Amino acid sequence: MSEPGFKSIIPSERIESLICFLRGQKVILDSDLASLYQVETGALVRAVKRNMERFPEDFMFQLSNEEFKHLRSQFGTSSSWGGRRYAPYAFTEHGVAMLSGILKSKRAIQVNIEIVRAFVRLRKILSEHQDLSRKIMNLEKQYDAQFRVVFDALKQMMKPASNSEKHIGFKTGKDKH
Repeated sequence: MSEPGFKSIIPSERIESLICFLRGQKVILDSDLASLYQVETGALVRAVKRNMERFPEDFMFQLSNEEFKHLRSQFGTSSSWGGRRYAPYAFTEHGVAMLSGILKSKRAIQVNIEIVRAFVRLRKILSEHQDLSRKIMNLEKQYDAQFRVVFDALKQMMKPASNSEKHIGFKTGKDKH
């Protein structure tokens, strides 16, 4: 899915593994982005804070303390999160694209291209998954009436025998007739 002549510097699987879902959005945390860009997290955050007008809430948000605690409990203690005095920032696909305007290194540009492509791949996979779910639901609705007879027959066969039915064979002391 890469362009001819474009050499990938980070495996797409690595980028995709860093994308998580928070507040109903696909995001990458500041420390993970800093690692990809090969800069310190503090330097990345300072560059963003100098350009806050470029990062509205749908591009970037800071995790609440509760979200941060929950995230840490999911992934265990991480060396990149250890000793942080503030909750991390989460960047959406648009926020990552905006980072290319403030991080001007050649590596940042290449990494941003790869990250945006990873977001696009995930969006495509999710779309295909939703299409498949929709098709299965339609099939269930379409064929439900045709298979209802089979399901009803199975339910009848699974019902326990009633006491009014005649017994076949010898009566034991346990039978009450």
